[in-house]
Amino acid sequence: MNKTVNINLAGVFFHIDEDAYAKLQRYLAAIKRSFEGVQGEDEIIADIEARISELFSDKIKDARQVIGTKELDEVIAIMGQPEDYRVDDDIFEDAPPASNKNTQRTSSTSQRKLFRDTDNAYIGGVSSGFGHYLNVDPLWIRLSWIALVVLGFGSPIVIYIILWILIPEATTTADKLFMKGKQVNIDNIQEKVKEGFENVSDAVKNVDYQKINTQAQSGARRFFKSIGKVIMFFLKVLAKIFGVVLIIVGAATVLSLLITFVTMGAVDLFNPGFTTIPELINATSAPIWLVLLLALFAFGIPFFFIFYLGMKILSTNLKSMPTSAKLGLFGLWLVATIALGVLTVNQFVAYSNTGKDVSKQELAITPTDTLTLRMRGSDDYDFPLRRSDNYIRREIVNNDVRSSVSRNVRLIVRSTKDNKAYVQIEKRANGPSFQIAKDRAKTIEYGFELVENTLLLDGFFTSSGETRFTDKEVRVIVYLPEGSVLYADDNTYTYHRNDSYYRDILDNGDEEKFLGVEDNYLRCLDCPEDKRRDRDRRKRQRSERNSYDDNDWEYRSYENNSDIPDWERDEETNTTTPVDSVRQSINDSI
Repeated sequence: MNKTVNINLAGVFFHIDEDAYAKLQRYLAAIKRSFEGVQGEDEIIADIEARISELFSDKIKDARQVIGTKELDEVIAIMGQPEDYRVDDDIFEDAPPASNKNTQRTSSTSQRKLFRDTDNAYIGGVSSGFGHYLNVDPLWIRLSWIALVVLGFGSPIVIYIILWILIPEATTTADKLFMKGKQVNIDNIQEKVKEGFENVSDAVKNVDYQKINTQAQSGARRFFKSIGKVIMFFLKVLAKIFGVVLIIVGAATVLSLLITFVTMGAVDLFNPGFTTIPELINATSAPIWLVLLLALFAFGIPFFFIFYLGMKILSTNLKSMPTSAKLGLFGLWLVATIALGVLTVNQFVAYSNTGKDVSKQELAITPTDTLTLRMRGSDDYDFPLRRSDNYIRREIVNNDVRSSVSRNVRLIVRSTKDNKAYVQIEKRANGPSFQIAKDRAKTIEYGFELVENTLLLDGFFTSSGETRFTDKEVRVIVYLPEGSVLYADDNTYTYHRNDSYYRDILDNGDEEKFLGVEDNYLRCLDCPEDKRRDRDRRKRQRSERNSYDDNDWEYRSYENNSDIPDWERDEETNTTTPVDSVRQSINDSI
């Protein structure tokens, strides 16, 4: 096995075995002899070495790969043999060598590449580049741009700017030879030397190919070049800003996902039951850590590539990610996305059916009584009396059965034409099937108590057995006979914050008031007269628009809007109702 040598070729380090290294030295020495005494010799040799370095970089897959004789022979086949291109004085006399016919070699062509030709540019070199690529005079392409602008087809200016940004500039010798469809070898380098003896060093400079601007340019060309430079400057600044934004967004998102994964995984591992968020996002039987890991890959990998794109925009010298790494990350993202999609479908299936357990209990309230509604808490649970859709999880050990507590209690008040008041408790839960959901609802434990004329309702409920988040809820529906009076405590405010779907006649803001129960309507008994009339009118109109039948629970509308409402008819005929009697007694006491 041959020893390896580390070399620095045009600023790039390579590992090369001894045999290949010796052959490379002989090859470069022969090239130097071929161009010995030529003006710009050092620049020509540096250009050739840079081209060989590019070809070596294309041959190796990673920085640790060793270049052998095979790779070197392939590079020499592309560059050509130096003895065939010996430069002498005859070259610069516009005549071929007299005794070396086999040195005449046709320059091999390769596929043209699209670059911006800024040496012959009026603005950004886009038209000149297309001229070389399509092998047409750039004048026709420039006239086409002007015609598109005059005729108003599309947005040619915007398209030109986009092409200006996307198409790279031909800055090196290799770029300019590729732009014209020529290979970068010693033959073409020799041709460059012959064409520009006075400026051969600039003509073949690989890394910093300077533009030939010695010819006098017209005023219009100089003007457009200045405008182009200004536009390119601002576009580059915007590109850098965009790159910074991509880096910030990508890095912040990936970091947030990592913190979430570590935090939630640790909490679920060391203190299960501390929060219900893991169960909320995972109603399946899959481990929490697996779901979090899939989410990390599914959302983190795209944002990692956003971060990487921002880095590439800011640093053009950043080494590209290996293709194997890109394919590996894409495969990992694809697997994670598919698996997460399957779990998401299972998540919806787990909540697809709603089951409920309903119970009723009569209240010893007559149409002439006043019922007070009040929520109550518990000494066992330290939380405010406020309705919440989220669970407060506690690990309660009771005969080795875990239980959970929730404040998802909804209070609803409705009127009834019966003479008896009653309370209906609806315990609700979700599940993959109706029966499973109903069984889960039966595990809910909820309590209330009627003390004299005060109905004390628990502001929470507990559930035993399965503690997985299944969207459990308790609806407390209080039916009051028409003519009775309701007084709602202030702590009921958040529990009856309902929309029209629930057909709740107790509105927010009605707390701490005596309210007379009428047909699908509550009348304020202790409000000032002017405010009461205005308030009652609005509530009565809304009640008539959204009236319903208790028998079938279907909404119906009153179409005869010309009829005088009952409460106005009562005042006109001076009839007295039980509610009026209670209101009069309240006013007398005040």
